[in-house]
Amino acid sequence: MTGSSRTTADLPTRQRRILFRCWHRGMREMDLILGQFADANIDSLSDEELDQYESLMEALDRDLLKWVTGEAEVPAEFDTPIFHKVVASRHNLKY
Repeated sequence: MTGSSRTTADLPTRQRRILFRCWHRGMREMDLILGQFADANIDSLSDEELDQYESLMEALDRDLLKWVTGEAEVPAEFDTPIFHKVVASRHNLKY
């Protein structure tokens, strides 16, 4: 997979921007984790979840990967419901 598999034509600007950022992070592993989660969920996330997701995307890829894989403890500011949804969605990812 080289990137997003969903169209953005039906999405508001904020969701389009988030989806693009998820697929253009710099570390391919995080592109896949965050991008595939966003492909599947971006149109159903609440404003609060979108806020949490955007905050999560501000973290460094290397840190995010360690948190998602359980190699490092998640700092309190990133230990949010949306983070747990991302982690729970990993079993559906196609690498």
